[in-house]
Amino acid sequence: MKTKSLHFTAQAAIIAALYAVLTILQNIIFPGSASAAIQFRISEALTILAVFTPAAIPGLTIGCIIANLSSISLFGPLDIIFGSHASLFAATAMHLLRNIRFFHLPVLAALMPALFNGLIIGFEIAFFFTDAGFSLGGFFFAGAFVALGELAVLFLLGLPLCVMMEKSNIHKIFFQKQ
Repeated sequence: MKTKSLHFTAQAAIIAALYAVLTILQNIIFPGSASAAIQFRISEALTILAVFTPAAIPGLTIGCIIANLSSISLFGPLDIIFGSHASLFAATAMHLLRNIRFFHLPVLAALMPALFNGLIIGFEIAFFFTDAGFSLGGFFFAGAFVALGELAVLFLLGLPLCVMMEKSNIHKIFFQKQ
């Protein structure tokens, strides 16, 4: 029993560290590319790990909190709250949908970060960061850009990562049940 919880905790910690480091490094190398309204956060490709392990749920959530705490976020404390909740909900939904496959790919699961981030971060941007105040059009506009960035990352990086892990059986080595 102790081994299972230790294994789970170690997986979550590694995922959190990878997510935070990738996000912070990306923002250092390409300022704003991982923290603006229109973003291509490479670390979001790691959300596909929720297909393989439930440890990705707390790992991605904590990684998002750490990344947003690192002061790279343009939206500060609000991004810590909204971004971490979007990550939590997306990773949970991804894990629940992990076995639904199209062409042997977890496509439905890969749509969840776009859905949750588009809605939650789109609302955050439209409500807190527009000069004209909240509008439904502003919400849809902001949400669409956030969702497009998420879709790009998951379909260009996340799904190929999933395929590579499954073809090489790396997912069985790293995420086997103890």
